[in-house]
Amino acid sequence: MSLEKTNRMNYLFDFYQALLTPKQRNYMSLYYLDDFSLGEIAEEFEVSRQAVYDNIKRTETMLEQYEEKLGLFEKYEQRQQLLQTLKRQVGTSPDVTATISALENLE
Repeated sequence: MSLEKTNRMNYLFDFYQALLTPKQRNYMSLYYLDDFSLGEIAEEFEVSRQAVYDNIKRTETMLEQYEEKLGLFEKYEQRQQLLQTLKRQVGTSPDVTATISALENLE
């Protein structure tokens, strides 16, 4: 699995985990955040490795669908890019720097 996909799934999970069932949250958290293998998760929950795999794949699809409809991750990335641009443009003005820091901390 690529690092890019893992990072994307972690962000999508952060944004949309409240929309998932407890089992989906557990599987995704163990797989993506704690780097458990499918076998380790299956053993933990006393289910088959295939059941864990299927659940994770369905959950990934759901997270992508949520992102397609709501776009929270895309908007987050755009805000981050705009903040970086703003930082470069304003230089070191203390008041502006403090305002930018406050905006970043709202995330």
